[in-house]
Amino acid sequence: LFANQDLNKQLSDVEDFITKKVDAIIISPVDSKGVQAAIIKADKAGIPVITVDVAAEGVPVVSHVATDNYAGGVEAGKLMGKLLNGKGTVAIISYPALQSVVARVDGFKKGLSDTPDIKIVAEQPSITRAEALTTAQNIMQANANLNGLFGFGDDAALAAVIAAKSAHNDNIKIIGFDGMKEARDAVDSEKTFAAVIRQYPDQMGAKAIDAAVDHLNGKPVEKMIPVQPGVYTGK
Repeated sequence: LFANQDLNKQLSDVEDFITKKVDAIIISPVDSKGVQAAIIKADKAGIPVITVDVAAEGVPVVSHVATDNYAGGVEAGKLMGKLLNGKGTVAIISYPALQSVVARVDGFKKGLSDTPDIKIVAEQPSITRAEALTTAQNIMQANANLNGLFGFGDDAALAAVIAAKSAHNDNIKIIGFDGMKEARDAVDSEKTFAAVIRQYPDQMGAKAIDAAVDHLNGKPVEKMIPVQPGVYTGK
């Protein structure tokens, strides 16, 4: 089931799964903290939970399957440093409610630390594309001739591309994270969209199902199952 970033719907879905006494629950939390109560309830009902992509804070899960978000962030930071030739100003659109995003942003800052002449001039949160558009526009208005922007996900990066057009900033370098088809196509067609750190949700889903089946069959399962990210810079 798809929660569409609606925590209440996701919690309701988990409640429904518990009522139906499913064998296992695989979930990508909308909110790392907000999902805690539902996972605890599933655990008390004897239903194993596996999280995918976004970790749940402080609750028992069988396994967490995810992109190495920190490593992907480091790659993004290093790439930004190269794209800007080691100097300039950069902004970040983040979403600190998700552990995965915190890891991406921390990694980005680490990767960018190799180029100390690049300064982070703004870091603001947004979750939807519409919110990210407003955020990106405000950042660019406050920082004329911004050189780079890191968006925590595809929506943030795609919104930044639109904001850059409005600001007539054709030279900004935007890097996103996720790498869905819309974002990859935009990297191909939009001058400002330099790259996207690519996740592989098909691999995450397959590994999560394998982990659930193994656990139900009494086989040991790794607590953390990483999936390595890729970097897409165009065709």
